[in-house]
Amino acid sequence: LKLWFKYRRTRQRQKLKRAMDAKTAGNEEDSSIMAGIRCIFYSLGIIFALGIYGIFQERIMSEPYDDEMFRISVFLVLCNRIAAILYASVMVCIKGESFAHMVPLWKYFAVSLSNVAATWCQYEALKYVSFPVQMLGKSFKMMPVMIWGILISGQTYKMQDWMIAAGVTGGVTGFLLSGDIKSKHASQDSSVYGLVLMLGFLASDGFTSTFQEKLFKEHKTSKYNQMMYVNAGSACVSLLSLMLGPIIFASKGLTEALAFVGRHPAIMGDAGLLSASAVSGQFFIYSLVKEFGALVLAATMNMRQVLSILTSYILYGHPITMMQIASLSVVFATLFYKSYLGYLKNKEKAKAAAVAPVATQAVGKPTDEEMQSLKSGVDAKDGDAGKVEWHNGK
Repeated sequence: LKLWFKYRRTRQRQKLKRAMDAKTAGNEEDSSIMAGIRCIFYSLGIIFALGIYGIFQERIMSEPYDDEMFRISVFLVLCNRIAAILYASVMVCIKGESFAHMVPLWKYFAVSLSNVAATWCQYEALKYVSFPVQMLGKSFKMMPVMIWGILISGQTYKMQDWMIAAGVTGGVTGFLLSGDIKSKHASQDSSVYGLVLMLGFLASDGFTSTFQEKLFKEHKTSKYNQMMYVNAGSACVSLLSLMLGPIIFASKGLTEALAFVGRHPAIMGDAGLLSASAVSGQFFIYSLVKEFGALVLAATMNMRQVLSILTSYILYGHPITMMQIASLSVVFATLFYKSYLGYLKNKEKAKAAAVAPVATQAVGKPTDEEMQSLKSGVDAKDGDAGKVEWHNGK
């Protein structure tokens, strides 16, 4: 009878263990499927939101409203920053973060100035060059970011990084030199001014991203707190530019922008969608980076650039040559190769972490037999796993 009950208990334990293992495997499979669904959702959200952003950006700056072009780029910057402030403030409340600034305000002001300058140059360039040129020019910023990283943070880069940056730079240069790059409603000679504005964008945006990274490292600040203060500073700079620009530079300001809105109310709908898509893009970007890392984001952004450029060619009928197609292929092949290298690097790190020895510590007083066994095995254990030591007989 004892043997029979022992056999029954063993069988019951085995059945229970198989059921628990099956349940655990099912949960892990469901978890993997849900993680994949979230990754696809965030990636498609980025592509869709920033695709809409690009379409309305080109619509506002390069297409007329009843035969009248909108020329006041800073007004769009102000609209975008107000939307970003509202979003960041809501997220600070939801996350329970502090509204107090964790960084000296002059540093936020420096980032705000460069941020406004970068966005203004980006919008202004669309008056003179086509959207594909502007979009492709953003890939060109790898070199300025690396240079700013050396100057500001003392970073060092491998030869492989410089070769990738050179490949992207060469592809962009080939695209610019092998076909028509001007905006549809701009004069033939104005594309040079557009390229100068793109250089201004690259320099300003490179400084913004590098200095923001430095702030995260040197100060205990959250991304939403920093986003709120940087955009608040940018909104103040934009508003001052609209108010003082007509006085100092005889340029169009807030009054002219509001008058244009009064004549063409449709622009406010476009500007609203532009700001909403920009903020939505930020939400999907932060979510994707937090859960799946910067590597997945880089691949997603590369795909977004390809689709945005193709969409612009289809919607607005920009001319393109075979040499420009070849240059585009070089740029995006280099960018995807960069993402692939990042994938291999992460895979090597995960493999190294999996084989790393885990330090263990025995707690409690051993028996004489265990003590003798441990002492006899000291020489065998003196290796990568470390040494066996005794403290007060334990």
